[in-house]
Amino acid sequence: MFDEAVSSRRDYGRRGFLSLAMAGGVALTASGCGLLGGSDDSGSAKGGSGVEKAKIKVSIMPTIDVVPFHLAVQNGYFKNEGLEVEAVDAASGDASLQKLQAGEVDIAYASYTPFFIAKSKGAADIKLVADASSAGPKSTEVVAMPNSNIKNVHDLAGKRIGITATNTICDTLTKSVMRDNGVSFNDVQWVSLRFPDIGPAVKRGNIDAGFLTEPFITQSAKVNGTVEVIDTASGGTKDFPTAGYGSLGKFTDANPKTVAAFQRAMLRATKESADRSKIEPLMIQFSKVDEATAKITNLLTFQSTLDARRIQRVPDLLQQFGSIQSKIDVQSMIVPQANAS
Repeated sequence: MFDEAVSSRRDYGRRGFLSLAMAGGVALTASGCGLLGGSDDSGSAKGGSGVEKAKIKVSIMPTIDVVPFHLAVQNGYFKNEGLEVEAVDAASGDASLQKLQAGEVDIAYASYTPFFIAKSKGAADIKLVADASSAGPKSTEVVAMPNSNIKNVHDLAGKRIGITATNTICDTLTKSVMRDNGVSFNDVQWVSLRFPDIGPAVKRGNIDAGFLTEPFITQSAKVNGTVEVIDTASGGTKDFPTAGYGSLGKFTDANPKTVAAFQRAMLRATKESADRSKIEPLMIQFSKVDEATAKITNLLTFQSTLDARRIQRVPDLLQQFGSIQSKIDVQSMIVPQANAS
């Protein structure tokens, strides 16, 4: 199981900016990245007059694909839209969703699988607010030790594979590649570990292989000597949607202008994230990676605007694996998408 969610919160107002500019970093709990610096506090909010709720809370994880969120904070894009954003750390997608359901946050970042599983069970009226990422080449992998008997996907049958949790993007992508290659995953032993612990567990022999995302793939190769067994962003899961931002229907219905402001800020920051030079300093400061590692880390593909046809791949695959029992119509879950301001 995941460790308990990180309880510290970061208020991205003026004082939060100043304190974070001096901070050395945050502890990793799931998979990699944080935020950098502050922004000018002198300008007036361009979009502030129309939002229904100016102060919102967003649960996030320290992952690379939240870099656009951090850039939106750093460059004042939320502020320009009239939003004061407080980020609440979560240790996993499930933990992030739980915070949303408990009313602790207004918007939650998570891999798509917890959102769709909650929707399928009727546990929450999930609405998708913004996209976050797709799996880029070699950005999600199953790794093992070079001297192990696991050399390819066929060797994974019946093995102990480390993942963050079952019914997540970790086992879903792994199962898909195994199935595409005619390998049974029914007798796989899925072992729940935090991302930072998977590489060391592989090295010690506590597990036979492990699913990792970047920058943990690059870090583990450097520190533990692990090597790629399969690139899980290949075959049927090439460019597979991995994560996004969700909310509850009662919030999106009551606050459409607030949601649109969040979307515009995220869209602007996502476009800026195409410049890798803006991403690497964030990885160095908050992912606890050195400059050399940051430069060679394979990145996820950043996304922002939700495309129902693309996202539909996720619940369809989950249904195939029995994680959800009936078809989910993604289009009905997507709130109207705002254009950049």
